[in-house]
Amino acid sequence: MYDFLFQAHSGLRFVLFFALIIAIILAFAGWFGKKPFNKANKTLNLVTLISTHIQFVLGLLLYFVSPWVINHTMGEAMKDSTLRYWKVEHLAMMLVAVILITIGNAKSKRIADLTAKHRPVAIYFSLALLIIVVAILQSGRPLLGVSH
Repeated sequence: MYDFLFQAHSGLRFVLFFALIIAIILAFAGWFGKKPFNKANKTLNLVTLISTHIQFVLGLLLYFVSPWVINHTMGEAMKDSTLRYWKVEHLAMMLVAVILITIGNAKSKRIADLTAKHRPVAIYFSLALLIIVVAILQSGRPLLGVSH
């Protein structure tokens, strides 16, 4: 179970990462280029949102079967930076990123002006990407490399 979840979680990150980057680029281009929000923007944002939520659910499932988490107490984890990262920090940072992406998508949907819809996506998705990149780099793993 652990290996399957780990591979699924590691593989889906590429889908999420690239969808997020493309959504951000298009959001900034639409925002500053004063282009109307269209069906392609909406679809890409939805794919990004769904990928984010699936990735988070896989991560939660992985969390509860991970030897990094289940074989160590919270007290042990707080004394060891690697354990602390996997038991607390990674989960917390990714939860914040999921919340930011969800808020950005929701705010965009509530705006009536088709050109203004890009702004919350650009801002919230960018903040989420920053947190995701920091979290991945903090783990010591490569940003786009294959996890083992």
